[in-house]
Amino acid sequence: MSPEDYVAEYYQQQVEMLEGFNEMDALADRGYVPGMSKEEREKLAKSETFAIRLSNVANLVLFAAKVYASIRSGSLAIIASTLDSLLDLLSGFILWFTAFSMQTPNPYQYPIGKKRMQPLGILVFASVMATLGLQIILESIRTLLLGDSVFNLTKEQERWVMGIMLSVTLVKLLLMLYCRAFTNEIIKAYAQDHFFDVVTNAIGLVAALLANYIAGWIDPLGAIILALYTIRTWSMTVLENVNSLVGRSAAPEYLQKLTYLCWNHHKAIKHIDTVRAYTFGSHYFVEVDIVLPGDMPLEEAHDIGESLQEKLELLPEIERAFVHLDYEYKHKPEHAQAHF
Repeated sequence: MSPEDYVAEYYQQQVEMLEGFNEMDALADRGYVPGMSKEEREKLAKSETFAIRLSNVANLVLFAAKVYASIRSGSLAIIASTLDSLLDLLSGFILWFTAFSMQTPNPYQYPIGKKRMQPLGILVFASVMATLGLQIILESIRTLLLGDSVFNLTKEQERWVMGIMLSVTLVKLLLMLYCRAFTNEIIKAYAQDHFFDVVTNAIGLVAALLANYIAGWIDPLGAIILALYTIRTWSMTVLENVNSLVGRSAAPEYLQKLTYLCWNHHKAIKHIDTVRAYTFGSHYFVEVDIVLPGDMPLEEAHDIGESLQEKLELLPEIERAFVHLDYEYKHKPEHAQAHF
């Protein structure tokens, strides 16, 4: 990067920081985060539900079409793509189940909620995808080693296979573009899944056609490529969601916003000892230690801490906030053993 690029990046960061501070000021002044109205949120929720149902119905119909294409062609590459579609149905059920579980709280059995159901469901699905990919690799290698890779399609079979696979790919491309318009993590997972299908369908079709016109060994080779692609993409998904389960810290820019909000919460706050935010599923847990005058009445100190907790929990990224009140800041950090 040139010096001008570094300067531009610096000023962009400053602008984003000021926008974050303005958002915190609005929260302090109005008591809520500026954003969508209740009607807009309900409309968005209906749109998200429709996107999930549309994806599930499409996955079911397209899976049936690809099963027929697999039977007509006998192509390992297309079979690999069809098995990937079977897992689309499984993933749809897993993601639906996690969304349903998160919307049905049980404060007695799950006192801190079920937000971690979402990344957990994605992890389970990714593990199944990786296992399937390994099985396809083993079967394709066996076919290559045995030399049993004779592949021949009639003109009618070729037309059927091309028509089905091209139609499936087009539908998946449209679903991908539609789902990418949402910010909901589950629908984004559907969009990623649709994108993978576009790639796997294209590779499967190309491998089957090349095997038909050039050499039969291209078909199992295409299946291996599909399987490796599946394992790689879902391994990356696993790594992303592991971070949300192990309590990774929020970005420094987000911690700056929280610190700004805490410092401007009440004039009696003398010092901010600690501000932590770490992942808890798809949301954050926040821990804040503030210092108040030692002679302040308990009732007043409690009201300051409780109102700060409620204010923090108004932020959409925060699942739960904990506010600790202290009268000095020279002591050792709380829960010090957790840092070693």
